[in-house]
Order: sequence, then C-alpha cells, then structure tokens
Amino acid sequence: MAKSKNRTSTAAGSGAKGADAGAKPFPTARPFPTKEEILAFIEDSPGPVGKREIARAFRIEAGDRIQLTAVMRELRRESALERRPKRKVGRRGHLPPVTVLEVSGIDADGELLARPAVWDEDTVPPTIYLAPEKRGRSALAVGDRVLAKLRRVDDSTYEARSIHRIETAPRRVLGIYEIGDEGGRLRPTDRRARKDFILREEDAAGAQPGELVLAEVRSARPRLGLRAARVLERLGEAGSPRALSLIAIHEHDLPVAFSPEALTEAEAAGPADPGGRVDLRDLPLVTIDGADARDFDDAVWAEPDPDPANRGGWHAMVAIADVAWYVRPDSGLDRAAFERGNSAYFPDRVVPMLPEALSNGWCSLNPDQERPCLAAELWIDAAGNTRRHRFLRGLMRSAARLTYEQVQAARDGRPDAATEALVETVIAPLYGVLGALLAARRGRGTLDLDLPERRIVLDDAGAVAAIEPRARLDSHRLIEELMIAANIAAARQLEALGQPCMYRVHDRPDPVRIEALRQVLDSLGLRLARGQVIRAKELNRLLDRVSGDPAAPMVNMMILRAQAQAAYSPGNIGHFGLALTHYAHFTSPIRRYADLLVHRALVAGLKLGEGALPAGAEPRFAEIGEHISMTERRAATAERDAVDRFTAAFLQDRLGAVFSGAINGVTRFGLFVTLDETGADGLVPMSLLPDDYYDHIEAKHCLVGRRWGRTYRLGERVAARLLEAEPITGGLILELVEASEEARAETGGAHQEAARNTGAAGWHPLDSRAPGAPGAEKSARRQKPSESGRRKRTPGRRGGRAKRGA
Repeated sequence: MAKSKNRTSTAAGSGAKGADAGAKPFPTARPFPTKEEILAFIEDSPGPVGKREIARAFRIEAGDRIQLTAVMRELRRESALERRPKRKVGRRGHLPPVTVLEVSGIDADGELLARPAVWDEDTVPPTIYLAPEKRGRSALAVGDRVLAKLRRVDDSTYEARSIHRIETAPRRVLGIYEIGDEGGRLRPTDRRARKDFILREEDAAGAQPGELVLAEVRSARPRLGLRAARVLERLGEAGSPRALSLIAIHEHDLPVAFSPEALTEAEAAGPADPGGRVDLRDLPLVTIDGADARDFDDAVWAEPDPDPANRGGWHAMVAIADVAWYVRPDSGLDRAAFERGNSAYFPDRVVPMLPEALSNGWCSLNPDQERPCLAAELWIDAAGNTRRHRFLRGLMRSAARLTYEQVQAARDGRPDAATEALVETVIAPLYGVLGALLAARRGRGTLDLDLPERRIVLDDAGAVAAIEPRARLDSHRLIEELMIAANIAAARQLEALGQPCMYRVHDRPDPVRIEALRQVLDSLGLRLARGQVIRAKELNRLLDRVSGDPAAPMVNMMILRAQAQAAYSPGNIGHFGLALTHYAHFTSPIRRYADLLVHRALVAGLKLGEGALPAGAEPRFAEIGEHISMTERRAATAERDAVDRFTAAFLQDRLGAVFSGAINGVTRFGLFVTLDETGADGLVPMSLLPDDYYDHIEAKHCLVGRRWGRTYRLGERVAARLLEAEPITGGLILELVEASEEARAETGGAHQEAARNTGAAGWHPLDSRAPGAPGAEKSARRQKPSESGRRKRTPGRRGGRAKRGA
C-alpha cells in the first residue's frame, strides 16, 4: 500500500515565542545548511522555490548569499536540481503540485496512467495514477490532456486528480444526429467528448434523427456556444447492430478507405507467372480455418518421412499465399498495407489490410483454384525438432477448404462428404505431426495459460444471438504448431542468409511484476523462488499445481498480467512465452505487414524472383517495427471495444439479472468483474460496495474495508447484479449481490443470530442503514481516511466503464 513520506524540514519554524508574545523573535545564528538540508527543503516545498525562499528559511545573511549561489550551482551540475520558470528551482525528476498531464495508457488493473505533457529530462518520467473523473464528467481516455493536481507518493510515483480538461478539437467526430428544441445536434459517441456539436439541417446531408454519422468539425470557433459540424458520411441507424463495430473503427482511427491507386493495382492483379515456380498442384494441400473465416492464406500437408535416417519422423509443407508477388515495395498497395499494419476483425466485418480483390481473391487459397505461394518445407523428427527446412516459391491448388470442426470430427471417426476421402491420406498424417510438435513444445517449456475465449454469434439481422465459449480442439493446435514451426524456420533462414528480419519478440517479464506476482502467490501458499532467472517452465509448474483449484483462474490471470507485451523488432531477443530463441511471423502476409516483410526478405536472400526486399531497406526496419506494433495494439483495442459494445447490447434486456463471476481487476476506484456466462467485464464502483472506507493494497491486489475488514481480492468468486448496459460505450455497471436485499434474505439466519448477540434487531455490520449501525451517523462525523486510503465514494457511473489494458 502506497504511503506518503512524512518529513520534517530542518528549516521549519522561525523560533519559539518568548515570554513577551508581542516581541519580535530575535533571529538566532545558525550553521550554513548542507546540500542535503537544502535538497530536503526544496523537496518538502509545495512548489518550486527561489534563492530568496531558501535564504529566508535558513536565515542566511546577505554576506552568505554568494555561498548559497555556489551551492545551488553545484547541485545543478550534479543534476540534483533543475531550473523552473521565474528564476526558481525544483528537485530533478520531481513534478510541481499542479501541472499539465497527458493520459498515456491503462494499466493491468484498469487504472489510468498519465505522463507530464512536458518532460525534457533524459530520465524515465515518474508513474502517475490519474483518478477517474467526478460524477457528471465524461471519462478520460488515452491522449486526453488535463490540468491536474498531483500528490507525490514516493520518488517515482504520483497520484493525480484532474482540475479541468484541456480541450483539443477533433477534425472529425462520430456521433448521433438528434433534433431538439434548440435545433439539430450531434451527440458524439466518444466517451471523452464533453460537448455536443451544432448540426444544422443544411449540413446534415439528409440524415434523419437517430442516425449515426461521421462529421467534420467546422474550423471557425465561436466565441460563445457550441462548435458546428457538417456530415461527411451517413452510417445508418445508431441503434442498428452494424453501428457498434463502426463506432469502434472510427474511434480508433482505423483506416477504412483504400486509395484509388491501391484499388486500381488490386483490380489489375491476375495469375502469377509460373516461370521459376515449383509445381505443387498435385500435392493435396488443404486449408483449415474457422467456419466464419473470410480469407484463407495458409495450407498444410504432411506425410511420414520416407528417409530411414528419420525413423518416426515427418515431412510437412506449410504453403502461404504469395502476397509479395502482388504487393510490390513502394506501390500504392504497399503504402496502404503499411498504413493499416494489419487487418482488424470484428463480429460483423473485417477491416482488411489489402483490398478485397486480393484478400478474398488472388491472395486467398480458395479450393480448386491455382494460386502462387511461398512454402516452407519441413523435415521433422519423432521428437518434434525440425531437422532441416527449405523455402520455395510454388504454384498450388488447394484440395479442400476445411473447418476445425470438420477436421476434428473426421479424426474422431465422424467424417463427412468433404473429409471422408482425406482421413487416411491427409488428416491422419497431420495429427501425427501434431503429436511430435506437442512433444517438442512440452520439452522446451512453452507457457501454457488457460484463458477461456468466447465468440459472438450473430443472427441474420446482425444482432447478437448468443455469446458462447470458443471451442478449443486439437485441430486448432494442429494449425498453430505447424505455423510456429514454419515461423521458426523463417527466422533461422533469414539469419543464415544475413538478411534483415522483422522478428516477433517477447521479452522476459518485468521483475517488478514478477515480485507482485510472487506476493500474491505467497498469500495462496504457492512459492515462486527468488534470485533466479524466471523461465516459462517455472510458471508452467505453478499452473500445473493449481490446475482444477478455485484459485486457478486468478493465477492464470496474474501470470498473464506479469508478461511483457509482444512486439515486432529487427533486434532479436527471443520469445519468452514460446520459449524460442528465433521467431518471426511468416504465415499471414495477407493480414500482417510484418509477414510481408519476411516474405520479401526470403525472396531477396534466396533469389526467388520479383517482389524482393529492396537493397537499403534495413535501416527503416526499427521504425517500421514500432509502427506495426502500434497498429497491432490499435486494432486489438478496437476489436475489444467492439466486443464490449456487442456484449452490452446483448445484455441490455437483462438489467437487474444476477450473474456469477470473478473479480479480475482491483483498482483505487472499484472492482472489475468478469461474468461467467458471457465473459463480459463490468465495473463495480467503490460507491456501490458495502458502506466502509476501503484501502487499495496494490501489492496484494485487494481492497480492504477499515471498519469491518471486508476484503475483495483478485480472482474472488462473486455474484453481481447488472445495473447498466450501454451499447454505445460498451460500459457495464454492476453491484455485488452480497450487500443487497437478496443476499440478506439468503443469510437471514446469520443476521438474526447477530441481532440476538448484539441486541439490535435486524442489525448487520454491512447494513449502514440499520438503526444503531456504525456508519449510520452523518458522514461529517466519520473519521477522515488517511491519504493512503480510499473512501468508498468514487465518480459516478456516467460515461461507461474505464477500460483495462492488455
């Protein structure tokens, strides 16, 4: 639990009062202050100070001012102080009590993080936790700027509360067109927006009230009143299901429209030149994807390796659509693909990296169609290790488009018309390869988290029909393991060729997060040894120990949150989660720009023809890696937001219903609860917890009530009632049932026993409304909590829930 440092300045006070209270105290001589004393005074001051304030505090005479100047100059040379405006100084790395902050992110517990809007130092800025906005204010989001009041917790941590938001007018805004007594208005869907816009009828482009529209904000700013907007695009009824993903797409600025140049190049695409390609058309390669897949860019095949030296081994082929043939460097298609970085997938649509003529046409391995490919040919031993590999440019014809469910059913003895002829020749050898690859996976200690996924099922009208668990079949693992094997081979091949490679890297967990994990595990009686380099194997052993235990979901969640974020980089640091030293993305160039770069580098290094990585491209790889890592995060956030909105729409008719769930986030302002039935995350604001003052024990991920000791821990099972579900924002507000009338009725016997023991009929410590209950007094008579604590009251529920991170 963070606590403020209490420190008494050596310069505090100006002398004790004498017998004559009206007499002016005689200034006593004091030794010249040390550098440490001066630094302590500056640190304890509420803001920057000047030489005059320091001299007055330490009673430094005029004759010693030169010495003070020399000491302060020396402190600046030692980087202990920095200049501030108006000839004042402050401790380097320390922030003033009021400053401008920019919201920079959301931590694993859903708390807003901020950074100083101006930070000129060469050190890492301190961590700043930004409190949620007060009731009636829209929630803050990443990118917002606020003037904030800060409180220093320790040398590297601050808590802040916004004073007012610094508005930056958007150039475009997505909103709902409404007509009221004052005329047309545009109500933004973005929870960050605080004001509506004027939308006159002549600027509405024929939009009807209730429509979702994309509008352009007028450049002219009125001296008083609201700014005006003009409709650029009508997107349909705001209440329609298709609007939910559109809101997420526009809020996160995902590029949607392709340039005319890119579209022209895509439409002009045709069959690839077969010259120099290996003919794979007679090889029964098959695609295996989800039933709702929209593109097919990988095909697989396997057979027992006939080589006697590889007894029990396998010969496999992973063929990938040859996107590099169609998307040439610095073309219109290339620029569009780079801008997007990747495709984004929503319950009702895809925002593709490439135009449909390629993504669903020439770069999609449709069955019985000749398609160019870049293939990884793998020779795998019985233990799952790749003995050798080669990459080739080929021409293939997919033998079948199969789904995971079809393949698994065929493997389990229930083939259909599409798989019956493939069971022995194609499907059985693929499962043979899977067995070997899984053995290698276990041997190297790949991190295996058990994190349930759910999928949204839409009806014909696009509304949510169901939210159901996503099946996890061996057929899924079959494709995953073959893709990983091909990705490893691609990274090793590029290293051997001396070609630049865009690695997929995953760093070791942050030691600070590991220490937090260790503390939580200690409270569960689980031990994570100190003083050793953490490997995925150690974490897997923990997961094995709690498998089937009620604490298993919490441990899986904590281990996930301890992980670093995977990224793209030309520098290879390995992949911690997969326990690999070499890893790159090769298998999805139709939807990831990183894979396209790997294809181009392979074509260049192996001299496989046109579409190669141009000479001199390597210096830009670091910049490109940062960009596509950003676009990946952007798309993932938009996808999550859309799922939140669809889920809120699905639950909108079930207000008041009680759901079982688990606490998946503990923050200063409340609890996040994941509902079992839908996987939805909802916020239980602190104001809806049983009446008490709650301390946030960050290291142990819990809230502890001071009066009654009620504790809410990460992973704890709870029952929660749904109070609000807002599809436009995706926000869910919950309350815990334990403090409601239903909970009191269920445990009425215990309450009556407590009443008999205390003599207060109907009294229970969680019911502050009962006569005689502690806490029934007026709030003015309550003990004020210390700064390290949190009162139960928090900002209200408007604006939806705060978003948690990744």
